[in-house]
Amino acid sequence: MVDSCLECKWCKEGEENYCDNGMTGTYNGVRKHGRVGGNQDLRTYGGYTGSQVTHEHFIIKINPEMDLEKTAPILCAGITMYSPLKHWGFAKGGPNQKKVVGVVGIGGLGTMGVKIAAALGHTVVAISTSANKEKIALDKGAHHFVVSSDPESIKTQAGKCDIILNTVSVPHDLNVYLQLLSKSGTLVQLGGVGAPHSVS
Repeated sequence: MVDSCLECKWCKEGEENYCDNGMTGTYNGVRKHGRVGGNQDLRTYGGYTGSQVTHEHFIIKINPEMDLEKTAPILCAGITMYSPLKHWGFAKGGPNQKKVVGVVGIGGLGTMGVKIAAALGHTVVAISTSANKEKIALDKGAHHFVVSSDPESIKTQAGKCDIILNTVSVPHDLNVYLQLLSKSGTLVQLGGVGAPHSVS
């Protein structure tokens, strides 16, 4: 984000992306609040710009000793996976806060989700349609691996996940993953799917 009003209810609660007065996004955003310099008639171009002015509230200082190739994914895939964990109360510390986190889709987002959930001390269940992803999931910190196309594999973790982070961005059957949720579990859909999901 480049800017928001910083005055409305949502901005004050740290949910600036829901700004009642409209936020200015990094890509194709309209400068609305008069605090961001540059040509006010031009939309923002994000990573395609030679330079960009952003309100200081939305700037993160990166330690110059950090490897930028390893830091950059934290600011995209990392926040995408950490944000729902924080929102649903899975980012708190302490032994009583340790839960079971399922991660569907062991690609770029999914492997980051596995690493973050494991680093927070949770038991991590990696879930993929392909058994070929098991080694990478376990190497990244998963404790268990489920092949979602195998009913017997699903049974091994049925009812155990307190939260499932679903990164899959193609049409798929959510009912398969609902079997893995605990009684009061939460399924978070992160992958952008172009068609409505069918849920029983």
